Amino acid sequence: MVDTRACVCAGEHSARRGSHGDGDLSALIIETQGLRKQFGTTVAVSDLSLYVGEGEIFGFLGPNGAGKTTAIKVLLALVEPTSGTGRVLGAPLGDRAARARIGFLPEHFRFHETLTATELLRFHGRLYGLRGVSLDARVDRLLTRVDLADAADRPLRGYSKGMLQRVGLAQALLNDPQLVFLDEPTSGLDPLGRLLVRDIIAELRADGVTVFLNSHLLGEVEATCDRVVFVKRGRVVEERRLSAPAEGLDLELRVGPVGAAIVEGLSRFGANIVQPRPDVIALRTESDAVVPAIVSWLVQQGVQIYAVQPRRKSLEDVFLDVMGDDERPG
Repeated sequence: MVDTRACVCAGEHSARRGSHGDGDLSALIIETQGLRKQFGTTVAVSDLSLYVGEGEIFGFLGPNGAGKTTAIKVLLALVEPTSGTGRVLGAPLGDRAARARIGFLPEHFRFHETLTATELLRFHGRLYGLRGVSLDARVDRLLTRVDLADAADRPLRGYSKGMLQRVGLAQALLNDPQLVFLDEPTSGLDPLGRLLVRDIIAELRADGVTVFLNSHLLGEVEATCDRVVFVKRGRVVEERRLSAPAEGLDLELRVGPVGAAIVEGLSRFGANIVQPRPDVIALRTESDAVVPAIVSWLVQQGVQIYAVQPRRKSLEDVFLDVMGDDERPG
């Protein structure tokens, strides 16, 4: 039995990169200032300024029409910016040597459906200058990693959408990239496929590879990324580090009958205390470290406790707050 969870490119990344954890922001992989892209009178990207550190898993979030895909194309030098500056892998946008160290999975890709997965990857490998046994070994390893070894010699026309997405991910990793752009990488994947992509991204992080991730599946972003920015109308409007401790914690306590003195006494542990129902008290605390003290105090006061439920804002909640009420569904 083949272990499809083997390292993405065992021995290649690890030979030249160490583990970077949440990303080394002292070594910037992407840096832009005031990037703008205008198509006629239509402004797709208005004022994009951002930075991404080495080894960072970076989420690029925003509603449809926010300019995310155009921004990625500008960073990849597939389109020229109207104004502004940017550097990728320490070089100006469009530098050929830097582009050779980038992997890219676009949201909408079209592969030659008459080719097999092996033929497709060999073709792309030759475009990178890879040849012979080394290329064949890399193709076999990547197809195994994305769980397509048994379908390697089947034409792509017979692949499901999820299988095509996985072979697309394999081609994005074919050149052993230092920076990978993934535009909606889990689109069309079932839960097992999404877990596979999440595991591969974790392996890339461990090898010090920087991943620039654009996805509408905010649960996947929350489980994967170190840091995210929210883009609205072509500019960054908010940044959030997901690996940092949450700022405050909302608690919901389900209790027996309590009087006003108990509600007032809870103010020593937090703020914004409300009692929406006789058996429910909600409050905001600095962190979950105070929860044991709250429970102990309530027990000392003779209060019956039936449940203590922490409620943190999800990334989807934050997204909706940042975007505001003026955004329309895409």
